[in-house]
Amino acid sequence: MNNVKNRFIVSIMLVVTLVLLALGLTIGAWSNEQYVNFVEERMKNETALATWTVAENGFPEQEEAQEIATKAGEIFEGRLTIIAADGTVFGDSWANPAQMENHLDRPEIVRALADDDVELRYSETIGEDLLYYAQPLYEEDELLGYVRIGLSVESLNQINHTVWLVITASFILAFLILFLLVSRITKQIIRPIDHATNAAIRLAEGDYKTRTFEDQHKELGRLGRSINILAYNLEQLSRRHQVQQEQMAALIDHMGSALLFINVRGDVELINRTTEQVFNIESSSITGKPYYEVVPSEALSKFIQTIYMTENKQRGQIEWTDHFFTKVYDVYGAPVVTNASRLRGVTIVLHDITEQKKLEQIRKDFVANVSHELKTPVTSIKGFAETLIDGALNDQELAMQFSEIIWKESDRLQSLIMDLLELSKIENAQFLLHLESISLKEISDEVVTLLANKLEEKEMTLRVTETGQSVIEGDAQRLKQIILNLVTNAIAYTQAKGSVSIHLIEKENEVELHVQDTGIGISTPEKLRIFERFYRVDRARSRNSGGTGLGLAIVKHLAEAHHAKLEVESEEGEGSTFKVIFPKKQA
Repeated sequence: MNNVKNRFIVSIMLVVTLVLLALGLTIGAWSNEQYVNFVEERMKNETALATWTVAENGFPEQEEAQEIATKAGEIFEGRLTIIAADGTVFGDSWANPAQMENHLDRPEIVRALADDDVELRYSETIGEDLLYYAQPLYEEDELLGYVRIGLSVESLNQINHTVWLVITASFILAFLILFLLVSRITKQIIRPIDHATNAAIRLAEGDYKTRTFEDQHKELGRLGRSINILAYNLEQLSRRHQVQQEQMAALIDHMGSALLFINVRGDVELINRTTEQVFNIESSSITGKPYYEVVPSEALSKFIQTIYMTENKQRGQIEWTDHFFTKVYDVYGAPVVTNASRLRGVTIVLHDITEQKKLEQIRKDFVANVSHELKTPVTSIKGFAETLIDGALNDQELAMQFSEIIWKESDRLQSLIMDLLELSKIENAQFLLHLESISLKEISDEVVTLLANKLEEKEMTLRVTETGQSVIEGDAQRLKQIILNLVTNAIAYTQAKGSVSIHLIEKENEVELHVQDTGIGISTPEKLRIFERFYRVDRARSRNSGGTGLGLAIVKHLAEAHHAKLEVESEEGEGSTFKVIFPKKQA
C-alpha cells in the first residue's frame, strides 16, 4: 500500500510543482516587466526634467554643460550626457567629454527622433551595459542638441535577482507546506484503505479473526465497518463449518462400520478407523492408492467394480479369511453422483456380521443338539415302556431291569432340562449375584463331601490345598456350582484310580482356583470348543457318566458374571488343569 501512497503523493506534488512553477514564472516575468516599465517611465521623466533644466537658459557651452551634467547626474544617480545637434558631447557626468567620440550614430540618439523609446546596449566608454533614453532639445523648432540619461542595468539585475530569489524561496516553502499537508491528508485517506486491504488479504488467507481500523470519516468508516462485519460473518460461518466437519469426522471415525470413499479414478480418498482395523492397515498407507491394490478381498474388489460399471446401488455379503480367521461382512455400496448426473466416486460400508453368523450357527447347533439330547432318553423311555406294556411286566426280573433303565433315562432327561433352565437363567439380563464374603476353601470342602460316593465308585482321590487366604466376594451358591461342575467334569474324564486336586492360590488382588486331573486330556483344536453347549471331548464317556454337555458352558457364564478369567492347560493323554482367576472384590 506504500507504493499507492507514494504514487498518490508524487502525482499530486507533480501537479502542485507545475502549478507553482508556472505561477512563479508568471509572477517573476510580470514583476520584471513592471519594474522595467517603472524604470523607463522614471528615465523619461528625469530626461524631460533634465531637458527643461538645460533649455531654461539656452543651450549651454561645453564647460557649463559639463557642470550641469555632473550636478544633475549626482541628483539622478545616473549618467547624464548633453550632446550637441551635430553629435558632439558637451558634457557627461561619468566620462570626459573631450575623450568621447561623436554620438550622433548612437542608437538611443537615432531613436530619440524616431520612436521615443529606451535602448539597452553595451557602453564602450563606461565598459558595461547601460539602459539609455535620449530626448531632443528644441528651441523654436530648431534642434539644439540632445539630453541623454543612462542607468546601469546592475541595479535592474539585482532587483530581478532579488525578485526571483523571493519567488524561489516562496516556491520551496509552499512546496514543503503543501507536501506536508498532502502527506498528512493522504495518510488519513490511505491508512484505513491500507488497513482494509491488509484485513482483506488476511481474510483471503483464512484468518477470519482479523479486524480492521474503523475510521471516523463517514465513507472510510463505512468501508472498515463493512469489512469487520464481513470478517465476523465469515468467522461464524467458519466456526459452524468447522464444528460440522469435526462432528462429521468424529461420526465417521467412531462409527462401528467400516467406511471407504473411492473417487472417480478408483483411488481411495477417505477411510475411518474401523476400516483401518478391518484391513489391518494405516490410513496414510492406503489413501491415494487404487482400491484393487489395497482391498484385501478379491470378492470385495469385484463388488466395487460392479458399482462402477452399473452406477447402481449394490448390497451383499462377503467373507474372507485373515490369519486363519474367517470374517463375514454385510457390504453396502452406492455411487456418488452430482446434480449433473456425473459420477464422483463410490461409497462402501462394511458391517461385521461374523458374530451374528456365529450366533446363528450356534443357535442351529443348539437346536440340533437339544433335539438329539432329548431324543435319546425319550426314545429309550418310550421303547422300554412299550416293551413293558407288551408283556415284560409279567417277568419280574426283566420288568425291574427295564424300570431301572426308564428311571435313569428320565433322571438324565430331568438333569438336562434343569441345566437348560439354569443356563437360560444365567444368560438372562436380569440375572443377579448375591454377593458376600466367602471362602473358596470351605466351598471346595463341601464339594468333596458331595462327590465322595462318585470318588469311591471310581477309587479316585480328591485333595484340596490352599496357599494364603482364598476369601473373595461372590455368590456362594454360584461359586459352589462352578467348583462342582469342574470337579464333576474332571472325575468323568479321568480313569479309575486316578486323582483330582483343587489348588487355591492367593495373589495380590486375585484368588486362583486350579482344578487338576490325570484324565484323558484335551487336544489343542478341542480347547477352543469345550465351553460350547453340548460339546463333549469323549461323547460316549460323558453320556455314560450322566453328563448333559452343559456343565462347562454354565461354568463359563458364571465365571463371567464374577468378572473372572478362564484358562485351560491340557495335553492329550496327560490330564487337564482348569484355572479360574477370581478378583477379590467385585466392581
